[in-house]
Amino acid sequence: MLQRIQSIYLLAAAGVSAGLIFVFHLWVTNDDVVVYAKDDIKYLAMFVASAALSLVTIFKYKNRKSQFILGRLNIILNFILLGFFVYQSLNVSGETNVSEKGIGMLLPIISIVFLALANKAIKKDEDLVKSVDRLR
Repeated sequence: MLQRIQSIYLLAAAGVSAGLIFVFHLWVTNDDVVVYAKDDIKYLAMFVASAALSLVTIFKYKNRKSQFILGRLNIILNFILLGFFVYQSLNVSGETNVSEKGIGMLLPIISIVFLALANKAIKKDEDLVKSVDRLR
């Protein structure tokens, strides 16, 4: 059913991943250049993939197990994205290319929270269906 709470959470995760990347900047370089996700193709592709995966997960409501698995895959994708941001902000050589971090670097964390809430609601629905099947 589309009118479940996990649909709201997944839609919010898709909105964070697809919409807010154009509003909030990721970081400001040492040369005072503001970097958005649309400026780097790998960050844009990962944000759009996360949003698309959230939208696909919404419409897999008839198969809750695959919906749960897709939610977990989306969480893993957001952790990978977060790892790229940490790597970019803390360069391996010790020099920092990032002088000021933006709120856009926190978007994967917000998306992970919404996805975890959605997975919790999906698990609750699955447990409810299993308990009703036991009674029959």
